[in-house]
Amino acid sequence: MVIRLAAAPVDGAANDALIAFLSKILDIPSRHISIVSGERIRNKKVMVSGITREDAERRLKDLL
Repeated sequence: MVIRLAAAPVDGAANDALIAFLSKILDIPSRHISIVSGERIRNKKVMVSGITREDAERRLKDLL
């Protein structure tokens, strides 16, 4: 999935914006979301806990 953010990639602002966005959309605390790779590049992999994969995929698909 591609998520475009308005936050500039300065001092981790884009990473923070991504985590906040996913937290809101998935309705889970931001502490359950972490960036596991790509902190300093455009493409990132995130790890989400506290929700099943199926629920996460459903909530993300509801955005489309």
